[in-house]
Amino acid sequence: MRLPICSVLAAAAVLAGCQRPAPLDYSGPVAGWASWGGSEAGLRYSPLTQITPENVSRLEIAWTYHTGTLRNPEPMQFPTLETTPVLGEGRLYLCSPLNRVIALDPETGRELWTYDPRVNLKGIYLQQCRGVTFHEDTSAPAGAQCRSRVLTGTLDARLIALDAATGKPCEGFGEHGTVDLRAGLGEVQPGEYIMTSPPVVAAGRIILGGHVVDNLKVDVPAGVVRAFDLHTGELAWAWNSLPPDRVDPKIAGVSDTYARGTANAWSVFSVDPERGLVFVPTGNTAPDLYGGLRKGLDYYSSSLVALEAATGRVVWHFQTVHHDLWDFDVPAQPVLFDFPGPSGPVPAVAQATKPRHIFILNRETGEPLVPVEERPVPQGGAVSGETPSPTQPFPANDAYTVYPGDLSEENMWGFTPWDRGKCRERFRAHRYDGRYSLPSLEGTVTFPFSNGFLNWGSVSIDPARQILVTNSTRIAAIVTAIPRKEADERLKRGERFYPAFGAPYAFKHEWMLSPFGAPCNPPPWGTLLAIDLKAGKRLWEVPLGTTRELAPWPFWMKLGVPNIGGSIVTASGLVFIGASTDGYFRAFDVASGRQLWAQHLPAGVQATPMTYRLKPGGKQYVVVAAGGHKYLGSKTGDSIVAFTLPD
Repeated sequence: MRLPICSVLAAAAVLAGCQRPAPLDYSGPVAGWASWGGSEAGLRYSPLTQITPENVSRLEIAWTYHTGTLRNPEPMQFPTLETTPVLGEGRLYLCSPLNRVIALDPETGRELWTYDPRVNLKGIYLQQCRGVTFHEDTSAPAGAQCRSRVLTGTLDARLIALDAATGKPCEGFGEHGTVDLRAGLGEVQPGEYIMTSPPVVAAGRIILGGHVVDNLKVDVPAGVVRAFDLHTGELAWAWNSLPPDRVDPKIAGVSDTYARGTANAWSVFSVDPERGLVFVPTGNTAPDLYGGLRKGLDYYSSSLVALEAATGRVVWHFQTVHHDLWDFDVPAQPVLFDFPGPSGPVPAVAQATKPRHIFILNRETGEPLVPVEERPVPQGGAVSGETPSPTQPFPANDAYTVYPGDLSEENMWGFTPWDRGKCRERFRAHRYDGRYSLPSLEGTVTFPFSNGFLNWGSVSIDPARQILVTNSTRIAAIVTAIPRKEADERLKRGERFYPAFGAPYAFKHEWMLSPFGAPCNPPPWGTLLAIDLKAGKRLWEVPLGTTRELAPWPFWMKLGVPNIGGSIVTASGLVFIGASTDGYFRAFDVASGRQLWAQHLPAGVQATPMTYRLKPGGKQYVVVAAGGHKYLGSKTGDSIVAFTLPD
């Protein structure tokens, strides 16, 4: 007699297809996602527990919204959907690559309102908006217009305040809801000064920096950080990243412009309201790869700076790269958390950097909580007029160095012996002296590329388990210095590279790839890493992504791929991340690094996700943008996708 199929499976202990899934747990916490990093501290952590390692494999798409940004307006321009929505007053707020602000119903994806600032795209090749800021003014009367606001910066350098309920501009803010951020910057060419990151709110002020195209020329607009009154839009203070012994004439009231060429602050800030501090990651002093003309102007470059939110006064700063000649600006939002010290929790900040390091600093003083060593770095090959720093800071504990290895001719990689040989030839033909090898006339292999091992996706921290999670990219490049006269002639012929006008050299960057398009450095080319903060040890590391979208079959391999975007962690023990170029959105077990779920989306997921649960009887949602990235080679699109568990 034939046994029923379920009896056979039960006897074999394979019951998944015959048992009903456990019902959803509605007893857990309710939580939102109020800021770009989940909170003002930027932890990218959620206390939600409805989606668990046991049921995450059942996730399904709840709704999809299309921003409508699919076509490039000009050949040299490309929109990149990197937005992370925020939740406020029962609405999701996000932005398109062209700064259209959108409010959605978080449970259905229904569009509630949109606002189009109609940005002027002249000269802007980088079209992206990573998010907007929601702020509720609890001191204002209930129902008052603009009691809750959505704040956004634009690609053409405007700060806009919108009523969160209607999307209409706040008339009392600036000029009909808009502040012109070019004021005080002097001459600004189209596309030289743009806003890509959301501002923060602290001490009744809107505080923001700006993205300066700092590899274009020496005399770029100032990388000033400014604070504007939350209600009126009036300038409250400005901090230009000049050395302490120099006084900015604009702040002194002597001139109408800020000192030019200073390091900008293009990434996301964090806020410690208890201590009245705002944490600012800074970029490079122009023109990035040549420092012979800086004359000390890079004092605050590639640093984490703690400013007093009420005044803009510098409280402390920590420089992650001295005299930066590699475009290793600090790209990631600082993450504020309590570090498990020997005598108890210590207020700390974790700062991820491009060169491969994660620095753990005292939030109040800037002193390292994980010891930092100054180690000698290469000095050979420097171009004329350059004086490189003899040392660079390294975490003494290698657990906080995401990749401790270096390159060699022997570890060059390829899909076949032939293309591996070609990579070895390229390596031999260029200079390489180890970490921080200097840009040179003959061409220098630099590892990592200027995008860095770590970028704006930052790190996520589970404060209960004391686990830090980060994704990293591992790809080498070749940087070649081109003398000024030769560079100008080549630019006239239509060649493209970093022109660095005003400097004695321009610079060409090339990814170091095999003839088949694979990175020459050994895989994995992208990883997901967890660090046990209490033990000070690596917990696990796994490749992130496959070559499916980057290579033809049969070269689909789980080698890890270059990635842009970040992760989030939930109290139930899950890590959600897209970031990889293969178009997958994934969930991992935070304790083991085991992949538990993956969903292929219609475009690359070069954005950081978010999660929320609105009410006790409601479901937990996970939302992510799938828009791809032209420079990474992932498929482009315009989707906002929400996932939840079925009933």
